[in-house]
Amino acid sequence: MASHELLRDLGLFDARAPRYTSYPPANHFKNDVGPGQVSAWLEEIPAGQRISLYVHIPYCRRLCWFCACRTQGTQTDRPLIPYLAQIKAELALVGRHLRPDVEVAAIHLGGGTPTILPAPMLADLCDSLNAFRPLARDLAFSVEIDPTEIDRPRLDALKAAGMTRASIGVQDFDETVQEAIGRAQGYALTRDVVEMIRAVGVQSLNMDMLYGLPHQTRARMTDTVQKILSLSPDRLALYGYAHVPWMAKRQVMIPADALPGAEERLDLFEAAAKMFAWDGYEPIGIDHFARPGDPLAQAAAEGRIRRNFQGYTEDGCDVLIGLGASAISRYPQGYTQNASTSSAYAHAIKKGRFATERGHAFSADDRLRADMIERLMCRFELDLNELSAAHGVPLADLLRVTARLRSRFADWIEMRDATIRLVRSPRLIARLVAQEVDAYAMPEGRHSRAL
Repeated sequence: MASHELLRDLGLFDARAPRYTSYPPANHFKNDVGPGQVSAWLEEIPAGQRISLYVHIPYCRRLCWFCACRTQGTQTDRPLIPYLAQIKAELALVGRHLRPDVEVAAIHLGGGTPTILPAPMLADLCDSLNAFRPLARDLAFSVEIDPTEIDRPRLDALKAAGMTRASIGVQDFDETVQEAIGRAQGYALTRDVVEMIRAVGVQSLNMDMLYGLPHQTRARMTDTVQKILSLSPDRLALYGYAHVPWMAKRQVMIPADALPGAEERLDLFEAAAKMFAWDGYEPIGIDHFARPGDPLAQAAAEGRIRRNFQGYTEDGCDVLIGLGASAISRYPQGYTQNASTSSAYAHAIKKGRFATERGHAFSADDRLRADMIERLMCRFELDLNELSAAHGVPLADLLRVTARLRSRFADWIEMRDATIRLVRSPRLIARLVAQEVDAYAMPEGRHSRAL
């Protein structure tokens, strides 16, 4: 690990950079991609191809102040009923443009709070997804679960539908921190939900936590990590809190003067990461950890991990179809995103058309740079000979593309046989390094801290 002084000289503590869960980042999507491209791109998916489905449920009983996702609050089930109908209608619309023998290899229910749906509605949704196209024998079916919004009937419905992995957001167990971010979620409640998840036969468990929250200290972080480790999750994600109140208005509720500084954020990250390592977890990419036998760890060891809007994944599908308000789809030809508001989304679906509002069609240069950035974020290296062969780009051109990277990070990388490898603090600097091959200008202040 490099010293704070070296990292300060590099500009890490002041830098802002995309998280690179897509390239280009979603803030560069434009409205020149619409329903016509969706229809065409769906029809070009070849027979037998494996695809992934993502369903966005934007509703929550509570709106956590730290969250920057597209969500909206509801205290009743009234808006859930028409929304479920719209998801099913969108799925049918997708089906009209998709070959019948395409295979579904992964399903992810996210939000928002997917488990806000009552058990019968969850079963109805999952039945529609499972009947949509043939399911792969190795189907990965993951669901984001809020411990404050789950019960045994809902878990039974999800297990019966084929759920293979549960994902629980913890963020922080300290009551002072929870109060400052508007999210009360006790350890005992979370432990009971974990036990219930395992009791229904779902053995794979992922947990998320945040560093950089208001009032977080090393002692509080240590206590939260110890409690998380006592629950023995298979995977862990340690995300840096992104304080972007100009984008997520509810974050104005968070006391900015109680947020740790950049160097304190690094201390919090390192403290948690060391504890995960001591407990046997393997680091994956910049912010994930997994047990050695977990499929994500295996994919990382074999160089197969990918990066998408859910973070790091072993899902190797080239097509991700997003359903619901604000959902993003990825095709070999580009990205599409549905209308962000549930009302605009509903209006389009009721009219029998796709709710696509914006997106991005890839150029050859986009595909090259996206591949480079994903390799940096997942493997911390660039094999320029591999990239040259994969994209038909001369090595000399790749050397020009990486010239700025190699110059700025000369003391942080090594280059052998046309392979650039991050050798000092790769997890900390990967986003900054990736930014050096990003061809899109970054709007000032639009991205979160690079650390």
